[in-house]
Amino acid sequence: MTEATSARSELVIGLVQLAAQAGDLDANLARHVAAVEAAARQGVSLLVFPELSLTGYEPGLAAALALSPRSERLAPLRAAAERRGMHVVAGLPLNGETRPRVGVVIFDPAGGEPLTYAKRYLHPGEEAAFEVGETQLVCELGGERVAFAICADTNAPAHADECASLGATVYLAGALITAGGYDADTRRLAEIAERYAMLVGMANHNGTSGGMAAIGGSGFWTDSGPLAVADDHDALVIATRQNDSWHGRVVGLDLATVMGC
Repeated sequence: MTEATSARSELVIGLVQLAAQAGDLDANLARHVAAVEAAARQGVSLLVFPELSLTGYEPGLAAALALSPRSERLAPLRAAAERRGMHVVAGLPLNGETRPRVGVVIFDPAGGEPLTYAKRYLHPGEEAAFEVGETQLVCELGGERVAFAICADTNAPAHADECASLGATVYLAGALITAGGYDADTRRLAEIAERYAMLVGMANHNGTSGGMAAIGGSGFWTDSGPLAVADDHDALVIATRQNDSWHGRVVGLDLATVMGC
């Protein structure tokens, strides 16, 4: 990612809420590219998708679907990031040592080497299909230090604490959250925002994946409370930093008509 500069110009962060198609990388890529185009029209410079957004949350398929961040199969999304001058954070199973990892790939708009982050705190049972990630990723962007998380990471107090110790001012998570876990999980996100004075964002699915019915509700929280939270439709949730304060809004997306979906 680009180095932070002394001038704190406007920074626009977007969260995409969508439903992934199980195991269909091409269909999901088409939706991701469409979301990038929609986000560009809103001035977004950093865009975050839900957990395993490119494949769906499908542990049984993850080994066959795992990719390198440099895979040519990801070329359409990498090209979209470069075309629109946007950092794009997409979820996918990454190649691991013996099993895949629940990961994200982060495409640089300047065409640099993609970065990756892998989930460090697995849900019970996930260890049968996935390896644990080893290192935390915190990047400088637009005058902020941005830390990345994936779903269960946010429920491990040590994770946010480590990110704060690394100087993070923004904490962004891709997730798959159902109705049964939503209240507790978002309460935890609000607590992170309040305790560490961070902007906290969570991008959730809004459809069934891996047999679990995610309910949307993607949003941003600050130490003052909720900034902007979506309902259960396809949506782009946006946080804009202006004059050192954050402002939120929700923009509807129409991804159901994208080719291949």
